[in-house]
Amino acid sequence: MSQDPANFRPRTRAVHGGTVRSPFGETSEAMFLTSGYVYDSAEAAEARFKGDEGGFIYSRFANPTVRMFEERMIALEGADDARAASTGMAAVTAALLCQLSAGDHIIAAKAMFGSCLYIVEELLPRFGVASTLVDGTDLAQWQNAVRPNTKVLFLETPSNPTLEVIDLKAVADIAHQAGARLVVDNVFATPVLQRPMELGADVVVYSATKHIDGQGRCLGGIVLGDQSFIDDHLANYMRQTGPSLSPFNAWVMLKSLETLDLRVREHCRNAQKLAEFFDNHPKISRAIYPGLKSHPQHELAARQMEMGGSIVAIELAGGKASAFATANGLEVVKISNNLGDAKSLITHPETTTHQRLSDEARAGLGITGGLLRLSVGLEDADDLIEDFSQALSAA
Repeated sequence: MSQDPANFRPRTRAVHGGTVRSPFGETSEAMFLTSGYVYDSAEAAEARFKGDEGGFIYSRFANPTVRMFEERMIALEGADDARAASTGMAAVTAALLCQLSAGDHIIAAKAMFGSCLYIVEELLPRFGVASTLVDGTDLAQWQNAVRPNTKVLFLETPSNPTLEVIDLKAVADIAHQAGARLVVDNVFATPVLQRPMELGADVVVYSATKHIDGQGRCLGGIVLGDQSFIDDHLANYMRQTGPSLSPFNAWVMLKSLETLDLRVREHCRNAQKLAEFFDNHPKISRAIYPGLKSHPQHELAARQMEMGGSIVAIELAGGKASAFATANGLEVVKISNNLGDAKSLITHPETTTHQRLSDEARAGLGITGGLLRLSVGLEDADDLIEDFSQALSAA
């Protein structure tokens, strides 16, 4: 008797999950670079469009390669269903817009990626959806922000770029008591380190551009949820508005998922070593990493994450000038606003990812001129430490 794939451990599901082979019996997943599909007859086309017969209709709606990627992510996340999107922000936008209408209310943690803040603070209110931002680590603020028309609570944990860790189970309980859904952007933790649905989240979104691809090649995103959310809200939104993932990018993501667990855990081991180095460096006033005991939510992170993640934030005592000098002095680590790459990448959030925020908003998030966000790659950790040693000495 063959083993039920649902009983496989995550690393095995990441290699085999969702695979459907063509009659050629290929080992690697096939890439179906096609926009449309043919039917045996006009009657067959009619039946497929009516939903009386299964099969693919148009690659804006669904595609065999994209579906394999969705199925593999479903297996990793423990979701009922999913829809892949062209980018991470397309996934975030779809996850929110598909279930919100004029007159609804959304609560979101204020510590999040700048583009996500734009969706919550500026885009949704244009369509009559009220929004409230809260300190995600303060459960009382979540509770006090709930209104009778609250439909969604939205957060990312750890947050970008200051790595706040939010209690997923507690916020999920608040959402469900209000009859709302909890949507979690899990991009920093990945499904390797944190599975929000096991802690009560209703919807999980990813920028697959980050760790899921992991090598800086392709854009992509995905939204995962229970079957009713996909069927009643997301599926038709994706079909009609068209933020579809290309089959080529889906194939790249499929191949990357095979090594996701191995890569993410090595990222974390390197990040822990770098964080400990930063924590004791005289030119660094603050090292922020969930794996450090000095992190304000270290114990919570240890409960809901398997490791500390691949992102480290550091604050230079000399402010923006020191931050720029340090970044410019690095040789192995490259300046880039991407993250989750095999290469170590560093960025200055105040002037890049969060530059559109007001000075007051950045201050409230702890984003100062001296703050640098480091995405720790897969290089030898000792080489990275030596690179920062020389850059900090020269700064």
